[in-house]
Amino acid sequence: MSAPLETVALVIVPVVEPAPPGLDESIGEGGPPIAEVRPRERLLASGAAMLSTAELVALLLGTGTPGRPATSVASELLASSGGLRRLAARTPAEIASTPGLGAARAARILAAIELGRRSAAEPLFRGAPFRGSADVFRHYHAAMRDLRVEQFRIVLVDGKHRVLREELVSQGTLTSSPVHPREVFAPAIRHGAAGVVLVHNHPSGDPSPSADDLEITRRLVSVGELVGIRVLDHVIVGDGAFASLADRGLM
Repeated sequence: MSAPLETVALVIVPVVEPAPPGLDESIGEGGPPIAEVRPRERLLASGAAMLSTAELVALLLGTGTPGRPATSVASELLASSGGLRRLAARTPAEIASTPGLGAARAARILAAIELGRRSAAEPLFRGAPFRGSADVFRHYHAAMRDLRVEQFRIVLVDGKHRVLREELVSQGTLTSSPVHPREVFAPAIRHGAAGVVLVHNHPSGDPSPSADDLEITRRLVSVGELVGIRVLDHVIVGDGAFASLADRGLM
């Protein structure tokens, strides 16, 4: 008779593979499937254009918070802001107050948004010819259309209408940006400008000139004539549209 077989207990030990590089480190039990949380790999493989807005914001965040991956934090941030355009208009303090973010991540998000604005702006560099109001609009539209308050800027040009520099003159409220003639013409005189282009935005999105816009333009044109610096145009930037007072014969 053969010897009885010994009973062998088998212990199955699960093999846990390390997470692939680039996977959101905050993902734990109960998180979304791995295939759904690889924005970095998706970007490298297919390009940034293939990622959702939430995935792009998640890459800026780097990691999420306990129990929430970065993609979830990003989605909640976008939802609470009302979308990317409205997120771009929020202040650093407002973004930093969002649970799971803080000042460092808020700064990172706003820096990325500003880079996007600058890349979208038509270059307005020293020596470039000022050809008309459309050039001014293309340069300032991305930077000014979502501002919550009015900003008043100037573009200084030489005698051949070549750009010398641009300056932020004042920043005001939702409906106005008080401007004194000395704030416009002091830098123009200091930098030897022969002409100046006035630029400001309407937070409402409607670039139609107001009575105050016409009055300040009239006053600045008058002062410019006294000091020998011509006001070439006043361009009002709205959301997707602009108004040129020179083009409309209002100067």
